[in-house]
Amino acid sequence: MLKAVHVGVDISGERNVAQFLDQDGNLLRKPFSFSNDSPGLSSFVEVLRDVADSHKPEVMNIGMEATGFYWWHLEERLSEDGFLDVETRVFVINPSLIKAFKKAYTSLPKTDAVDAWVIADKLRFGRLTPVSEKALIYAPLARLTRLRYHLKRAITGEKNRALSLMFLRFSGYKKAAGRRAFNKAPLDLLNELTIDEVADEPIEELVEYVLSHGNSRISNPEEFVGELKAAARRSFRLNPKMEDAVGVALSLTTENIRFLEGQCRKLDSVIARELRAIPQTLDTVPGIGPVIAAGIISEIGDVSRFQSQAALAKFAGLTWHRYQSGRFDAEETSLTKAGNAYLRYYLVEAANSLRLHNEEYSAYYRKKYSEVPKHQHKRALVLTARKFVRLVFALLSKGQIYRTGVVK
Repeated sequence: MLKAVHVGVDISGERNVAQFLDQDGNLLRKPFSFSNDSPGLSSFVEVLRDVADSHKPEVMNIGMEATGFYWWHLEERLSEDGFLDVETRVFVINPSLIKAFKKAYTSLPKTDAVDAWVIADKLRFGRLTPVSEKALIYAPLARLTRLRYHLKRAITGEKNRALSLMFLRFSGYKKAAGRRAFNKAPLDLLNELTIDEVADEPIEELVEYVLSHGNSRISNPEEFVGELKAAARRSFRLNPKMEDAVGVALSLTTENIRFLEGQCRKLDSVIARELRAIPQTLDTVPGIGPVIAAGIISEIGDVSRFQSQAALAKFAGLTWHRYQSGRFDAEETSLTKAGNAYLRYYLVEAANSLRLHNEEYSAYYRKKYSEVPKHQHKRALVLTARKFVRLVFALLSKGQIYRTGVVK
């Protein structure tokens, strides 16, 4: 009778390969290949039952990499209670952990069977957390908040492309418009009028244009239009052969931005609705709305799987490398960024909101900002996010509402 059987599964869209090791690293049978569909999963379950009946282990550990969503149906079926007459633990492992572990074996080839063996061997060494039974509670919300993350990245990419096109069409526009560069009225003006028309049109007509297109969101429109006209007179003139092409590209890019922003607004409403089904107190913190709270909660899942706030910070990648050798100990260290990128994104978004709407965190941000001469904003923001992790862990662990100073 074995203490444990470790089963590593190399996942792909069409076929999976499984390897079976005992607690000493011995192969229990030849690799088993099965299709990544319902019949293939049924055949794999039968093999698992044969191995369990033959070797009668105390526990069977089954691990797979989190490769896209190819692992989803396999993990869900294997996590069901009672499909084996032995304790079964299922692990969905970050591929970066397997990649780093495999480097210890310097001469291994790259095959599906070898990769499955490495996963099984990693299970044998331990230090992994099995999938929680509560994970499915948070999974639907995570699909939505991760989609929002990718939409936001797409919007950033489109805006960067638009800024380049703006410079070609109206080189002084970005400096004159500032934070209002992507407001509706200035964008419409940029897309519909030539640079010479902006420079030559009477200021009263441009003010009327801005007011009619911007829903009165531009404060002091006369001053704003004056700055645009002055910038237009100073700006480069684009070669006429490029004018139409740049205009079309800029117009389509701004349409993309507006479409993606509209999708984000729709998604935010759905996320807020889904969050109401999950008991939590993060949105009692001033500056933390339902979308940010949902992004954090959906990635953390069952907070009891983390032993401490430090473990949660490590999971998010909000820890720093230490570089020390002999008597040298580096003062400037880099963020690990080795954890959950989605959780880190929402924690940093939370920090950015907290510095604007929460006096306790605003004071902390300002303190950290003033400590160094370079990278002030990024450093202070990440340190504020790290501080917030302590509060997140306390609120979710205890189920209490936020009170100023409850966690330092």
